[in-house]
Amino acid sequence: MIPFPDISPNLFEIELFGITLALRWYALAYIAGILFGWWIVLRAIRTPKLWLAEPPLDATQAERLLTWIILGVILGGRFGYVLFYDLPTYLADPLQIVRVWEGGMSFHGGFAGVVIAAIWFCRREGIAMLSLGDLLALATPVGLMLGRIANFINAELWGRPTDLPWGVIFPGAAAQTCPQLVGACARHPSQLYQAGLEGLLLAAVLIWLAFRRGWLKRPGALMGVFLAGYGLARFVVEFVRQPDAQFVSEGNPVGLALHWGGWGLTMGQILSVPMIAAGLWFVFRARAR
Repeated sequence: MIPFPDISPNLFEIELFGITLALRWYALAYIAGILFGWWIVLRAIRTPKLWLAEPPLDATQAERLLTWIILGVILGGRFGYVLFYDLPTYLADPLQIVRVWEGGMSFHGGFAGVVIAAIWFCRREGIAMLSLGDLLALATPVGLMLGRIANFINAELWGRPTDLPWGVIFPGAAAQTCPQLVGACARHPSQLYQAGLEGLLLAAVLIWLAFRRGWLKRPGALMGVFLAGYGLARFVVEFVRQPDAQFVSEGNPVGLALHWGGWGLTMGQILSVPMIAAGLWFVFRARAR
């Protein structure tokens, strides 16, 4: 077992006029991920040989798009968490919805928010949707990797109990004694599994396909690889990730009723299945064309 490292969730804290202001690693992950995504989009659209004719948008349009993507990520991620994971709690106290600093963001909700923002932007600016989808797919995995690392630093979204040598003893509720183990409870560092699969590996594959294999000339192909790759990685890691307590509680009939072949599905797996199917469809459609 590996003790959890002594890392503060805050990068630094400043007290001004009796008010403590802090920059959290989680916020920094969002900022760095968005900036990297913007940078790689600019690099792609400034490399004409990557495209069949010309890039789908210019640098000025990419800057305008950034604002809408940020709104899509934050609003979609928050409302997705509220809707998919803990709706009864937020209905009882709606003011909790705006308390984003207390945690609670959903990737699938943020993904839906980005899709809505991108479709609206494409129609407004006259941009090809599939090509823009490819650029967004290229820009996303590094942000996912940084976000999962921040989840690990925050000691949240940890995995199921394990006796493997790399099991981590997370602080707080995660450290409670497990029925099948003696002593402190070690858990899978599922955040790091996700950072490696959804982030590092998927980013490497997409960058290689875009800049080395010319897949930006096949509109929709990179977007399909991202959807299928993320969905598959998330589905697999969910087997060792601790399900959200509110999802598997007796008060949530949806969570209790969904089973497949005797395996109880988590919300992450349920939402990943259509992503995998849609991703494969986009890849085959792009290659057929």
